[in-house]
Amino acid sequence: MNTCAFLFSFLAGFSTLLGMIPIFFCKEEKQILPKSLAFASGVMISVSIIDLIPEALKIMPENFSSILFVMIFFVIGVITSFLLDKIGEKGTLYHIGMISMLAIIMHNIPEGIVTYLTTAANTSLGIRMSLAIAFHNIPEGISIFFPIYFSKKNFKLAFIYTLISGLSEPLGAILSWLFLESLITPVLLGLLYAFTAGIMCSISYYELLPISISYEKKKETIIYFILGCIIMLISHLLL
Repeated sequence: MNTCAFLFSFLAGFSTLLGMIPIFFCKEEKQILPKSLAFASGVMISVSIIDLIPEALKIMPENFSSILFVMIFFVIGVITSFLLDKIGEKGTLYHIGMISMLAIIMHNIPEGIVTYLTTAANTSLGIRMSLAIAFHNIPEGISIFFPIYFSKKNFKLAFIYTLISGLSEPLGAILSWLFLESLITPVLLGLLYAFTAGIMCSISYYELLPISISYEKKKETIIYFILGCIIMLISHLLL
């Protein structure tokens, strides 16, 4: 195993836990939850639009069929999100946290694979990629930790679920090292990115934003959603 590549994958995934830091400064649900959900939705939509979909198109063959398949798998991701809504109590904070965790795990595993392979081949590029991933993993942690924490009033449970999501990143690195390095193809990775983008956009639009707006703080929802988008755009340009 390339120790450096695995370490950066682990640190990128572990940064998900940083998303729970605001709870140590404010425990008021009505103060922190609408802002955190709106911010997380802005980040997740931005990651999907400016990172996942373009990357999917970039690594696949340059032809019309590639674009078509990316669109199809994006839609499949949206449909999958709707099907996942049938599990549990739709619209509850706990349900949103669980669905967010599943989507982010599906996002983090291929991300861990890419981080490991990139760092093993080019350490400098791998470091920049790991920093970018770590930066956007923080609000992804927010989208898991806070819904579960405020629904169950259980810090330990919310921490464990957020940790599981974060550890899925180094899991991708381990899978890559064990047997995926020679089996993974650009087409398969691109389709997985498109599928994940569909799930994340659906969660943000149909779950995170409606819950944030329901607290009757529409102005704050808009501000923090835009803030999430802007921060991710800046990180995309700089990193």
